[in-house]
Amino acid sequence: MAETEIDELAPDAAPPEEGELDEENRLKPEFVRAVEDALEARDEGRAYELVEPLHPADIADLFELLGHEDRAALAKAITDLLTADVIAELNDYVREDMMEALPPEAVADIAEQLDTDDAVQLIEDLEPEDQLAILAEMEPEDRAAIERALAYPEETAGRLMQREFVAVPEHMSVGDVIDYMREHDELPTEFWEVFVVDALHKPVGTCALSWILRTPRAVALSDVMKRDQTLIPVGMDQEEVALRFQKYGLISAAVVDESGRLVGQLTVDDIVHIISEEAGEDVMLLSGAGEGDINEPIRDAYVARVRWLIANLVTASVASFVISRFENVIAQLVTLAVLMPIVAGIGGNAGTQTLAVTVRALATNQLTSSNTWRAVRREMSIALLNGVSVALVIGTVVSLIFGEWHNWAPISLDWHLGLVIGLAMLTNILIAGFAGVLVPLTLDRFDTDPAIASSIFVTMTTDSMGFLVFLGLAVATGLVP
Repeated sequence: MAETEIDELAPDAAPPEEGELDEENRLKPEFVRAVEDALEARDEGRAYELVEPLHPADIADLFELLGHEDRAALAKAITDLLTADVIAELNDYVREDMMEALPPEAVADIAEQLDTDDAVQLIEDLEPEDQLAILAEMEPEDRAAIERALAYPEETAGRLMQREFVAVPEHMSVGDVIDYMREHDELPTEFWEVFVVDALHKPVGTCALSWILRTPRAVALSDVMKRDQTLIPVGMDQEEVALRFQKYGLISAAVVDESGRLVGQLTVDDIVHIISEEAGEDVMLLSGAGEGDINEPIRDAYVARVRWLIANLVTASVASFVISRFENVIAQLVTLAVLMPIVAGIGGNAGTQTLAVTVRALATNQLTSSNTWRAVRREMSIALLNGVSVALVIGTVVSLIFGEWHNWAPISLDWHLGLVIGLAMLTNILIAGFAGVLVPLTLDRFDTDPAIASSIFVTMTTDSMGFLVFLGLAVATGLVP
């Protein structure tokens, strides 16, 4: 990829004037409306004049604040302002909108300004025919690099890695390395370490730039390089890559192919994006809200959400079936109908708490097969303590509320009803704790993302079992004949 030009750092990339941003550093509504008015009037010159002073990050924000049609119009009006820095800041859906609005040669020109990983991210979501048209406009070397990256599966190290890195043979001296970096303009603009390779281009060590700058020129690179390094297989999932960076405190890491040859590097700025993306994805999956992006097309959001709502409808019918079996019991003591939602609701909250902890532990590799039962015992201990505490509170409150009162003073307490709801609450919280651990563990064992459907099954369990235990205890203890 082409290197960042010096003029990209010129004053025209400075932050926008105060008048365009509010006190929270967001574009003011009146500024956004002015751009919309210019686009509606097809006054591209005015739109360009308004946008030109903006910082690349604020131009990206502007695109995200505009509607679909306005984005396409603005992209055509300010094509030469769409630098690599703007593209890198864009939301995925907004970026796709823009790429469809621009001619292939314009997209190709933008892609050539980016590092390989960013260029791949720019092109990978487009339609195959659009990808081919853009690649055809690119320089052969850049096109080949992107085609190789697209050959790897999505969300793997091979798709994410940068092909631009600095690699030198181990026989060099520190001075040789410094001269090499000064003489070659095609090296990456930003990097933190130099990879040392053998004759087969396999990494044998790494040397931080700080070490190179502080070491005398005559010293052999092999004497100062760090031989222990974390190598990332080209097929490793991006979530596992992020965990490696987090666990070992990496700034960058070499990516190797199946034969162990150095083919790329990953840097911490890429990993921060992955961590944010994976965390947001898990939260959205737990809620069944799809990708949860406000720029996601309505049809995609509808499809993602409605299937889980229908699934939830089916599982909710299980709880309704349980209630129907106790119809006569509820009819004899209407108080049970008043208290039933409390038992199910508290159980559901308890299950959700345990579920969230378990899913996070699985995602961060804190919970593995080696400590599964210890984690289960821990969560059940917490559930027991929570259950006893809540049972005592709800049992006492119900006994007071549903007892006999005279002149604002209790004459007798309904300890029987309080005992039943207290035991039901304790039991349901224990069930919730067990389900909150067991459901995601089971899904994970079958190689299914535990965030996808866990909440539905846990809610079904706590609702149906809560009703069953509460109404069953009412009958079993003689509260209802």
